[in-house]
Amino acid sequence: MRRKVKVNFKKPVIGIVCDVIKYGLNGFHGVGEKYINAIAHGANAIPILIPAQPEAQDLESLSVFFDADFFEQLDGVFFPGSPSNVEPHHYGTETSKTPESHDKQRDGSSLPLIKLAIEKGIPLLAVCRGMQELNVAMGGELHQCLFHHEEFIEHRENKNGTRDEQYAPAHDVTLSPDGVLANILGATTHKVNSLHGQGIKTLGNGLKVEATAPDGLVEAISGNDNSNFVVGVQWHPEWQYQQDKLSSSLFSAFGEAINQRFKEKNNKSM
Repeated sequence: MRRKVKVNFKKPVIGIVCDVIKYGLNGFHGVGEKYINAIAHGANAIPILIPAQPEAQDLESLSVFFDADFFEQLDGVFFPGSPSNVEPHHYGTETSKTPESHDKQRDGSSLPLIKLAIEKGIPLLAVCRGMQELNVAMGGELHQCLFHHEEFIEHRENKNGTRDEQYAPAHDVTLSPDGVLANILGATTHKVNSLHGQGIKTLGNGLKVEATAPDGLVEAISGNDNSNFVVGVQWHPEWQYQQDKLSSSLFSAFGEAINQRFKEKNNKSM
């Protein structure tokens, strides 16, 4: 009989879902360093990378790869951005307009893990592709190519620009006055970067709009249940988060939510 080992961490633990990155003929599971730094320092938590598992299409199949006790030890989950896109069959569209830009294994882990986190009340923060995953996991749809629609401004970065130029503020967003982001910022407008080609078409169940771009595109979402921290943003707050008030406030608020769960778990075990 396998003996279960519980690790007593000194700080909250956040699981970060990995991408599967091709390097030569091999696949590697990884997460951008900027995301790990923002979680470790901005949210003051211990980041743990979660390998992307193939074809885990629901909670039951996901549990084959991860023991339930593992999820209970998580104080939060983070879904980072990625060059890849969610396969459109997950939101009811069979034809992909970006067939070269998918990561089936990340889809297979992220989508059921989002549902599990919300079901168990685990704080959740999602960025860029992560926000799109959150919307899809909750039954929403995506625009596969925003740049094919004349009503939208250009949301993609300049591929020929420097990294600082690509992550520079690109446009304003209007924050919902009674939303999580407006509350932590103390304002209803802010300028954000923009590095994405896809975006929300229809909003998922149990979600509400937190911010919109000047063209009306949804730029941030949150969960309807205010008892748990569930937030997704389309921009990249992890980039030099210390220098931006909304970004630093967002990671700090996420840190407060996971720390609350961490304390509650420890009090129950005493």
